[in-house]
Amino acid sequence: MKNFSNSPLHNNQTPNHVRDRKNKKIGFLSAVPLRVPLRGYGFCMATLFLFCFGSLFYQLNGGPPEILLDIRQYLGESTYLDDHGPPAPRVLPFPSQVVYNRVGKCGSRTVVILLRLLAERHQFNLVSSDIHNKTRLTKHEQVDLMRNISNIPQPFLYTRHVHFLNFTRFRIEQPVYINIIRDPINRFLSNYFFRRFGDWRGEQNHLIRTPGMKDDERYLDINVCILENYPECSNPRLFYIIPYFCGQHPQCREPGVWALERAKQNVLENFLIVGILEELEDVLLLLERLLPHYFTDVLNIYKSPDYMKMGNMTGTVRKHTPTLEALQVLYHRMRYEYDFYNFIREQFHLMKKKIGLKSVSRPTAHQASFLRELAVRTPEPLDEDEELETDLEDANSWFVQP
Repeated sequence: MKNFSNSPLHNNQTPNHVRDRKNKKIGFLSAVPLRVPLRGYGFCMATLFLFCFGSLFYQLNGGPPEILLDIRQYLGESTYLDDHGPPAPRVLPFPSQVVYNRVGKCGSRTVVILLRLLAERHQFNLVSSDIHNKTRLTKHEQVDLMRNISNIPQPFLYTRHVHFLNFTRFRIEQPVYINIIRDPINRFLSNYFFRRFGDWRGEQNHLIRTPGMKDDERYLDINVCILENYPECSNPRLFYIIPYFCGQHPQCREPGVWALERAKQNVLENFLIVGILEELEDVLLLLERLLPHYFTDVLNIYKSPDYMKMGNMTGTVRKHTPTLEALQVLYHRMRYEYDFYNFIREQFHLMKKKIGLKSVSRPTAHQASFLRELAVRTPEPLDEDEELETDLEDANSWFVQP
C-alpha cells in the first residue's frame, strides 16, 4: 500500500487547494486598487489646499516661495505679474524736488521759458505759479504752500516769486533751492522802466500791469526819483534781493546786517546754486552739470535761433542809466544788496573752480565801471543820517512786478 504522506500531491496540496489559494490572492490584489484611489484623493486634496494656502501667502507677502523661484529658472524670466501687473516704479533722480524762488527782474522769465522746453523734453513736472505780487506770506499761507509743493508728483520743479520758505521748520521735507540774481542797480533800473513801459512784447503791456499809475508818476525822471528821495527809489523798497534768501521773518524786510547774514547762511545751507545773470551761460552749464535730469542740453536750447527770438522779447524798453550823482546815492542806499551780490558772485566762481568748469561767459569786472568811477570821485561815503527813513509798513503794500 502506498504511503500518501510522502506523495507530491500530499506535500503540495491538491490542485483544488492550489486553485483556491490563487483565487484568494487574486481577490486580495483586486481589493488593493479600491483603497489606492481614496489615498490619492486625499493626497490631491491636501496638495490643492497647500497650493491655495501658498498662493494666498504669496499674494499677502509679495514674494514667491523658493521652489517657485527655482522653477522660474527653467520657465524663463517672464511671469504673469510681469505681463499683466502694474509697471515697475520709476527710479527717481536726486534731487527730485527743486524750488526756484525766482527774484524779479533777474532773468527769471528767460529761465522759465527754458524750463518749459526742458520739462517737455525730460519729462519732469514743471509748476510755474501765476502769483507775482505776493512774496511775503502768513504762517498759515506758508504751510499751505509748502504742503502743496510737497504733493507735486516727483520729479518736479516749482517756480514762483516768493521769499525763502523753511520747510524743515514745519517738519516738511526740504527741497533743493536754485536761483539767479544780478547787479542790484541794474535790477532796480530794469524794474523801474519795466513797470512803466513794459518790454518788447508790446509797450501797452505796462498799462495792464500798472493801470493805476498816473502819467506824472509813469514819466517821472529817474534822477528826480533818486535825488529827491521818492519812496520808489529809497529804502526799504530798494532792499529787494536779500529777502528772497533771508526768508519770511519780518526782520528779513529790514535793511541791515541781520537779514544780510541770515540770507548768506541760507544760501550755504539750502541752495544748490545761486548764479549771476551777468554770466548766464555759465549758470546754465553748472545747472546742467548739477541737475542733468532737469537741464541736459539747456545751453544748446538757449543758443538756438527759435529760442533767441523768444528771449529777445523780454528786454525792457526805454531803459537808460541815471547820472553819476544819482548812481552814487543809489549805490550807498543799496550797500547791503551789493555786499550780498559780491558774496554770491564769489561763491559762484568758487563752485565753477571746484567743478572745473571752463567758462564760456565773459568774466565780469569785480565792480561796474560807474562804481570804479565813484571810488575816485567820492572820497568818503554818505553819512548814515542822509538816508531817507520810510515806514516799513508802506513797503508791505508795494510789490515789484516780475
